Amino acid sequence: MFIDVHGLNVHVQVDGPPGAEPLLLLHSLGTSLHVWDEQARVLARQFRVIRPDMRGHGLSATTPGPYAIDALARDALGVLDALGVERAHVAGISIGGLIAQSLAAQAPGRVMRLALVDTALALPPAQGWRDRAALVRAEGMRAVEEAVIARWVTPASLSSPGAAGLRAMLLRTDPEGYAACAEAIAAADLTDSSRALRLRTLVLVGDGDMATPVASAEALRDAIPGAVLHVIADAAHIPTVERPEAVTALLQGFLSPDAVTDPFEAGMAVRKAVLGAAHVERAAAGITALDAPFQDHITRAVWGGIWTRPGLPRHTRSLLTLAMMAALGREGEFVLHVRATRNTGVTPEELSEVLLQVGAYAGVPAANHALKLAKQTLEEMAKS
Repeated sequence: MFIDVHGLNVHVQVDGPPGAEPLLLLHSLGTSLHVWDEQARVLARQFRVIRPDMRGHGLSATTPGPYAIDALARDALGVLDALGVERAHVAGISIGGLIAQSLAAQAPGRVMRLALVDTALALPPAQGWRDRAALVRAEGMRAVEEAVIARWVTPASLSSPGAAGLRAMLLRTDPEGYAACAEAIAAADLTDSSRALRLRTLVLVGDGDMATPVASAEALRDAIPGAVLHVIADAAHIPTVERPEAVTALLQGFLSPDAVTDPFEAGMAVRKAVLGAAHVERAAAGITALDAPFQDHITRAVWGGIWTRPGLPRHTRSLLTLAMMAALGREGEFVLHVRATRNTGVTPEELSEVLLQVGAYAGVPAANHALKLAKQTLEEMAKS
């Protein structure tokens, strides 16, 4: 989709259930949102993954440079505003990591967790970035092609399909957009602002990264209290493409609701995301001594133990629950989960297919009654 952000036409791709926790992924210099493709494919099972093309990159508009990291961070915040997202996890690679740090410093209340991939507090020397900006403005992207690709992947990956994809992204980047962002990097030093961050932070770096080496990642980790560093083997500056499985697994572990909270907290977070915070709060207000142990059990064991598992997308778990509640004739729970489709992303068309399946395998009366309930509930939802 294309959205207006402070007068800038920004291209954004959004994947995953509408009610899931938002995850903003910011790409690197000279690439596009596709640098996160493999991570988005998996993480969209659990998160609402938001990937904008940075100003001057991909399909987003280009404005004359130079740019500034703080302004690029405000672009990213503008994307969240346009999508109605109050708070999100934020991950950024290279310049995307600089932007993520600035975003967190400018609006700490809007960032839940921060993942910084192959980035740093600053990327000296500044003159080198200014020289590169001048070069691409004068001669185009091919003037830096080989030097950049050699730093993005390890020698063993230079002939891989992933490297070919990165090369295509680089060559299709607007030279002015690339140059203006390079100038933003030249002027950036986030040491002071990032030292003030108090966010749960993951730092990732490829062991063969020459652009932001392990030493830079260690300095970044040490600057942010409590940050954790993982070094990715056999990877250079763009491990999201070169070692996608490793990056995805590390991000999953870091962002998982039960990674740093107990099952009750994890379950409560998912329960609110699926059923809606208002419903969960109303239900909590009605808990008595009689049902308190049961409510605690289902929050921990079902919502915290089952719905948080990464093996199935939340959308699929929603479909399965609807089918089972319809087949078993559990009217109240079925209606509750029809209402939850507003958050899980299940469409009326998909619900229709599920109930056809129920009719075939659990009986026509069960499916017919569920269809009646679904129609009534969807009509009520449309009016609210």
